Amino acid sequence: MRILLVSQMYPGPDAPELGTFVADLERALRERGHELERAVVDARGGRVRHAALARDVVMAAHRFRPDVAYAHFLVPAGLLAVLAGRAPTVVTAHGQDVENAAGSRVVRAATRLTVRRAAGVVAVSRWLASRLETVAPEARGRIEVIDCGVDLDRFAPGDAEAARAALGWRPNGTAFVCAGSLSERKNVLRLASAFSRLGEGSLAFVGEGPLRGALEGRRGVHLSGAVAHDFVPLWLQAADVVCQPSLVEPFGLVTLEALACGRPVVATRIGGPPEFVPPDAGVLVDPENDDALVAALERAAALPRPNPAGRAAAESHDLRVQAARIEALLERATGTPAAAGAPAGEGAG
Repeated sequence: MRILLVSQMYPGPDAPELGTFVADLERALRERGHELERAVVDARGGRVRHAALARDVVMAAHRFRPDVAYAHFLVPAGLLAVLAGRAPTVVTAHGQDVENAAGSRVVRAATRLTVRRAAGVVAVSRWLASRLETVAPEARGRIEVIDCGVDLDRFAPGDAEAARAALGWRPNGTAFVCAGSLSERKNVLRLASAFSRLGEGSLAFVGEGPLRGALEGRRGVHLSGAVAHDFVPLWLQAADVVCQPSLVEPFGLVTLEALACGRPVVATRIGGPPEFVPPDAGVLVDPENDDALVAALERAAALPRPNPAGRAAAESHDLRVQAARIEALLERATGTPAAAGAPAGEGAG
């Protein structure tokens, strides 16, 4: 197939961590024998980047003449694809796009138009699918749950001491790692407070964000700053426990990547993690319950590591399996039988 990839998030020179999951799926589809052309935003910025994306969608569609458009995020990327992509469009909802629709009449109207026009609609979790059906009733009965998957070759069990040495991190006691933006949604201040109540161990925050100043100087807390995506597997392998107690996670990719690395996790109950975190590999927690979070850190620290149950859970979300499921959906959108790559097979959402 000739696939036009449309996304408002994609890794770029100044933002290499932006939308890496989109780039991973693109690579997996290329490996299955498909030809892809991009119309993407690969930098952070204001609304002008969306105007540029609209121009790029029109130009790419005219030049490339795709069989199908594959858009990530409902608005604006999905809307632009269905209006200007010149081909049937499959669109994936990731989370914030659905929340944007819930909070704005204009975005909600645009979202509903996108869903009506789309040949296929994907949500990255069952939790998000339910949210999407609420804001866009046209999606009911049409949503397929397919997450972005995890590269099991990159995110694999590794020696914790070797990873720590490579990173130059020397934790004392149990090593907790939280990877993501230092933001209110990621619940980093409550996590830091819960960690302090343990009275032992080290906690590394891998990422950057507006709450950095409130985390600086805390005992046992290490701030790595922003890191290239290539270093994320090392940080997860360096952990004894990976923490993602966010206020909400529409899917929870870092949690899945940690499981693939064979690391126990502490994950939020709100969103996608309950759909794939097994009890013998992680602890689900009410993210606003301070006492529960302290208890979750203690329980997760007592789980086996490396953790084969976590790795086994991640295997059903193999990037290649999810790409095959996307391929089958794109083929259905074009009305043609699967012709490229291996058979689509079955996969877990």
